[in-house]
Amino acid sequence: MSMSLHRLILILIALITVLSGLTQMLVPGTVLAIIGKGSTPLSAHLFATVGMFMLITGAMFLQTLVARSAERAVPFWIGVQKALAAVLVSIAVFRGFMIWPALGVAFFDAASAVLAFSFWRRMT
Repeated sequence: MSMSLHRLILILIALITVLSGLTQMLVPGTVLAIIGKGSTPLSAHLFATVGMFMLITGAMFLQTLVARSAERAVPFWIGVQKALAAVLVSIAVFRGFMIWPALGVAFFDAASAVLAFSFWRRMT
């Protein structure tokens, strides 16, 4: 895959992260109703907090990619964040906190991590 295509795919991932983080932040109960096993005021608030971090990290990654920054730390740490998100969402499903469609989120994050780490390794 060319670096331009790789960057474009990561830009789309960053945009999806920004939009899903914003949605999670603004309507956490609705998102939890889709992938969770219910919602309490505390779980909705904590889910919104996670959404805020998704919004910020996604926007940072998007800005870095669009600016064609040579800073290697950003794609590396985005890869770490996406990999850990995949693991933690999977654990939440297997512990019964989220329902099986949340595994789609985990798969998306895992694939995003692979692409981010691959991009990081290709940067010079």
